[in-house]
Amino acid sequence: MSATRSAPPARLPTLFISHGSPMHALEAGAAGAAWTQLARRLPRPRALLMISAHWETDRPALTQSAQPETIHDFTGFPEPLYRIRYPAPGAPEVAARAAELLGHAGFSVEIDAARGLDHGAWSPLLHMYPEGRIPVLQLSVQTALGAAHHLALGAALRPLADEAVLVIGSGHMTHNLRDRRSGGEAAEPLAYAREFRDWIDAGIQAREIDALVAYRRLAPHAQRAHPSEEHFLPLFVALGAADDAYRADRVYAGIESGALAMDSYCFEPA
Repeated sequence: MSATRSAPPARLPTLFISHGSPMHALEAGAAGAAWTQLARRLPRPRALLMISAHWETDRPALTQSAQPETIHDFTGFPEPLYRIRYPAPGAPEVAARAAELLGHAGFSVEIDAARGLDHGAWSPLLHMYPEGRIPVLQLSVQTALGAAHHLALGAALRPLADEAVLVIGSGHMTHNLRDRRSGGEAAEPLAYAREFRDWIDAGIQAREIDALVAYRRLAPHAQRAHPSEEHFLPLFVALGAADDAYRADRVYAGIESGALAMDSYCFEPA
């Protein structure tokens, strides 16, 4: 009798999360509830690769700490927020694999053995994987290099989805802090934030990648929606790592404080 062979693990999707204020770590709100439900329906990954808007470097860098610290990279928030620790181990072997893939694609990569997890990583993960048992590593963004560069980073990392590594871009659908209004989720959304968000969603659903990469020139109100690009670039890593024929599931759509679109996506494999 021949031995029974187990089926290979299913290819994982890639994600883009608008991570919102650090206060989501304490007060999940509707966005946090959506992140929780998303993680519950996904296959359990063996590692999480977070591309956070809050780690900017000149060239791609990967964390390789075996036990990354929780970085509280913000000021002026309630004291309980600073007591939060996310206990997930690091993923040095996945960092080495990611560095290999990026190197084969022609990228010069740095390894950071000391850096921990910033709130762009641990804040959503508190709701997605609250037990903190899945190993986590981060990949930095290169704000000066734009959307096409980050799409290529994602494409280089595409094999990770077949290796049970969940690639998560953590940024924001819109991010103009000067336009924030009081009222949180109840604040009236500003028209430009809705229009930009809707244009991006249409492009994502139609898989119009070239137009999305050129969003700075083509999308309505792009400069106002993103005065600087670091919070939007993680989207392109997630898109690049997704299947060419992905199915986009917008798992949450909402605008907080009038100007901060919180849209999050799951790019399901074809």
